[in-house]
Amino acid sequence: MKAPAAPHQPAFRRTRPDARRLALIEACARVLARAGAAGASVRAIAVEAGVSPGLVGHYFSGIEALVAATYAHVEGAVAETLDHAVAEAGPEPRARLDAFVTASFAPAIADPQLLATWIAFWSLVAARPAIAAQHDEQYSGSRARLEALLAACGVPAERQRRDAIAVSALVDGLWLELCLSPGCFSAEEAGDIARRFLDTLIS
Repeated sequence: MKAPAAPHQPAFRRTRPDARRLALIEACARVLARAGAAGASVRAIAVEAGVSPGLVGHYFSGIEALVAATYAHVEGAVAETLDHAVAEAGPEPRARLDAFVTASFAPAIADPQLLATWIAFWSLVAARPAIAAQHDEQYSGSRARLEALLAACGVPAERQRRDAIAVSALVDGLWLELCLSPGCFSAEEAGDIARRFLDTLIS
């Protein structure tokens, strides 16, 4: 009996536009991590993504628009990781606060390549108002989530803003050192230090 003919397969498949856009953003993040902001050109990103420079121009008006989209994507991925950790912690307020604070020390975030990408973004804050605005918005959003978690743990309203700033500064410092010198202390130690600091804020 003759086998049925295989269905016709097209010679190629067009990548969905949103997938192409995401691929360009991910390529931009890799270039920023490897070469810094100065090395992030349309051509370099196109080569990294394996596409023509013209395709980059099809999705983004220029390098600044692509970098801004990459910043938003990276920040969104970090925020999603933190929010997922909080959701997984359950309903108890202190457990949710601990999860939000210590999730920054997980491998997905305490990652040298992610740090290199952030350093490239930070180098643009002073020079590019759009990136500065994104930085301010990202910081304000993160602090607002932290303030809400502190409020749920009974921290008085008049202390929530400053306590959130203090916790953010501690976490950022531990995260930075963990990325730069992972052999100096562990993620578990960083989490323990952060939780002990929270103990001083929550009676």
